[in-house]
Amino acid sequence: MTDTVLIIDFGSQVTQLIARRVREQGVYSEIVPFNKADEALERLKPRAVILSGGPASVTEFGTPRAPDWVFTSGLPVLGICYGEQTMVAQLGGGVEGGHHREFGRAEIEVTGESALFDGVWSKGERDTVWMSHGDRVTRLPPGFKVVGVSKGAPFAAIADEKRKLYAVQFHPEVAHTPRGSRLIGNFVRRIAGLPGDWSMAHFRTSEIAKIRAQVGKGRVVCGLSGGVDSAVAAVLIHEAIGDQLTCIFVDHGLLRLNEAEEVVSLFRGHFNIPLVHVDASARFLKALAGTTDPEAKRKTIGALFIDVFDEEAKKIGGAEFLAQGTLYPDVIESVSFIGGPSVTIKSHHNVGGLPERMHLKLVEPLRELFKDEVRALGRELGLPEHFIWRHPFPGPGLAIRIPGEATQEKLDILRKADAVFLDEIRKAGLYDKIWQAFAVLLPVRTVGVMGDARTYDHVCALRAVTSTDGMTADFFEFPHDVLGRAATRIINEVKGINRVVYDVTSKPPGTIEWE
Repeated sequence: MTDTVLIIDFGSQVTQLIARRVREQGVYSEIVPFNKADEALERLKPRAVILSGGPASVTEFGTPRAPDWVFTSGLPVLGICYGEQTMVAQLGGGVEGGHHREFGRAEIEVTGESALFDGVWSKGERDTVWMSHGDRVTRLPPGFKVVGVSKGAPFAAIADEKRKLYAVQFHPEVAHTPRGSRLIGNFVRRIAGLPGDWSMAHFRTSEIAKIRAQVGKGRVVCGLSGGVDSAVAAVLIHEAIGDQLTCIFVDHGLLRLNEAEEVVSLFRGHFNIPLVHVDASARFLKALAGTTDPEAKRKTIGALFIDVFDEEAKKIGGAEFLAQGTLYPDVIESVSFIGGPSVTIKSHHNVGGLPERMHLKLVEPLRELFKDEVRALGRELGLPEHFIWRHPFPGPGLAIRIPGEATQEKLDILRKADAVFLDEIRKAGLYDKIWQAFAVLLPVRTVGVMGDARTYDHVCALRAVTSTDGMTADFFEFPHDVLGRAATRIINEVKGINRVVYDVTSKPPGTIEWE
């Protein structure tokens, strides 16, 4: 079994970042809600535990707590923010609430020696950390010592070296704590003694064995969307079971320019994977006629995708399993004890009810991976680099990048504008520096002058964001000359657009999709 760090989630928006920091150390990590930690202990047999932050107050009745075994099992434990407070409260210390708010950057002073700080900070050193708390620890449990303080937290870092229990009031998982990654690495590698040998090669080998054990001699159908996730899942499954897999590519006519042709060429030509290509673009366009509400468009696309996929799967016959490219952020969001936007966000074909409707068992080989890890696996499997690093694309496609009704005319205009934008980004050598870039056809038209004639045409918005894993993002600061070239080309080459704007909004933490 893979050495695992169990992360017990108390509802923090940035819990996923803890898992990312652990995995960056070559150590597998898994997040579970606090109320499912007992099951995870038996299933994973973790080598260490991290307690996440959270929005609740341990001073209030009925708020989340860690299972008692966390502190009695002998496993190394690191508590973060709320995790520190519940550790202290459960072990006999004191926590005071309500009037000790400390948000944003703060300065920590290291006041004591600790194995947690080895190679990170020395006694007497000061450094910047990120705080986000309203309560604070006021009294330590027996066996603990204070090893770090800040202006608003007299117990900003504490340690019980004998029991290997450590806690910090700040958030080491966020980029705003510059040495936070090193601290987490110190906990999992030095204190927990984990070797850091988890890699995509290791994952590939173990997952192939799991797929073969699960599927046996059964047949699997996989829905290709044209994106990286479903493509990597399909190639991995095909490596495991060969022609027992059949891929179904439902072309809904809402893809980027030439994307359908590329998918067919890659899977039939490069990988020789059995592929059914269904051009259902006319059906989707007819179903979307007159629909303007974005959520209604999503549901319409999702429902029709299921219909078409089901029809094609029945023609194949004998399938027992359905493969999906579910990723770890989807899993985390779906099981969060505090709920979340997943029901609304995922109302498209990726989670559109196919397993229930088709009575198939799920094969989800990527459900333990983050997006950047999926790309690393894709490289391990031999997918072309340009395909691996293709910017994320939503399941409903261009339909939700056209506010209002999605017509064939608007789709053609947007597809061309989007292609020009991406072409200029590639020419400038910026494509791989951007997480996601795309064009949006706004539901407004403006009067303009082109040459000696007036025009009354669409406005196109360009959007580009930076991110590491798609969980948080910020707008990309384009060089003005690149934006200028893209805008000029779009207006000159795409009939139907006479104005281009650039969107500089950012993506908040805790959400899982950007469109």
